[in-house]
Amino acid sequence: MSAAPPGRYGDPLPQSRRGSLSLITRTRGVFFGWWIVAAGSLLQGLGGVLVLHSFGAYFVYLQAEFGWSRTLISGAISVARVESGMLGPLQGWLINRIGPRAVMNLGLLAFGIGFFVFSRIDSAVGFYFAFFLIGVGSSFGGFLTVNIVLANWFERQRARAMSLGAMGFSLAGLLVPLVAWSLATTGWRTTALVSGILVFLVGLPMAQVFRAAPEPYGLAPDGDPPRTPVAPGTPGVQVAGLTAREALRTPAFWLLTSGHTSALFAVAAMTVHLIPYLVDQRQISIEVAASVAAAMTAISWVGQLLGGQIGDRFEKRLVAGVAMLGHTLAMIVMILGASLGPLALGACIHGLCWGLRGPLMMAVRAEYFGRRAFATIEGFAAMVTTIGLFFGPVVMGSIADLTGDYRAGFGFIACMTLIGFVCFVLAPRPAMPSLPEIG
Repeated sequence: MSAAPPGRYGDPLPQSRRGSLSLITRTRGVFFGWWIVAAGSLLQGLGGVLVLHSFGAYFVYLQAEFGWSRTLISGAISVARVESGMLGPLQGWLINRIGPRAVMNLGLLAFGIGFFVFSRIDSAVGFYFAFFLIGVGSSFGGFLTVNIVLANWFERQRARAMSLGAMGFSLAGLLVPLVAWSLATTGWRTTALVSGILVFLVGLPMAQVFRAAPEPYGLAPDGDPPRTPVAPGTPGVQVAGLTAREALRTPAFWLLTSGHTSALFAVAAMTVHLIPYLVDQRQISIEVAASVAAAMTAISWVGQLLGGQIGDRFEKRLVAGVAMLGHTLAMIVMILGASLGPLALGACIHGLCWGLRGPLMMAVRAEYFGRRAFATIEGFAAMVTTIGLFFGPVVMGSIADLTGDYRAGFGFIACMTLIGFVCFVLAPRPAMPSLPEIG
């Protein structure tokens, strides 16, 4: 069967299968898109607790066992993010070609296998290879795929849906102390092995919930009645928006993506280096440091609640700009803080702004460029924003290795977040072709 043409979501399902999905939504009393939100939240939470939130805790044990530098260790997760970002356009194309469930299944297989490899490493080469697999897997089976699907299932409530979908990631931060306990009691190799098993037992079932878009099922975004009934045999459903080529030619794409890149620079650096900073330079125990990291990610849940409420009511790029100023303030607090209280406060301010801004990034791009080629556009954006994910931890680690102090790194991040503020404020809304969403 040939792929659906650009701007369409394939042929409608037979009446029997459309009725089956409609029956699910009626008997449960909930629009099927919200079930996708719930599954996406669990998937993002799984990736968060097993990798991003917990990497700083692994960091301490890897450094103790192998004697590797901060730059080498932080470089592994940076490389993982780079290759997953570089694969962004391919991921977007695959989602359009074979569907999100197939992409997720492939990603989760790589994710789990990556943890199995990680549990057996004995060299830096093996370490980097393991995180190559983990990076590809967590990207294909997590954030980007989840949010591309949510952008198709929601329009009026897009910011709210993406915020709720991201809450699993934030709430998973509360489990970092549990991971730290596992590392301390069973060892990092056993913890990594169990993580791979969890990916298969929890992640793969959740991926089966996903559907690319509502229209082929006789539904409409947000659970609204379809504007035009879809009959069997109709050659697809058109949606409005720019092509990927048109979007890449707009100043808005590059300003939004640059602002997002600077934000991810700060997020990646703090996620990787917060625990090592508190343990190595502030003589705080790893258990307490892990609790601070957990508080940082948990408080981002509050930010996501706020973002979901105000993101659909106010200009999303301006809300993101305010969040960037909050990131700057957090870095200043981290520089000036000398005890646990101020340092925890700085981490929580950062987490709040992270949660407020994060879900709005895809929502504002979907709003600016439409759904027609959103998966491909988002894939190109991911390729660019990977720059921040890569250089954030590496630059922070390099500064700490060279100076013996993290404070200069926090100052550099403060400057980056100010640049991001300017980018968001200046991003203009592009003109978009007027095309009915369902025809």
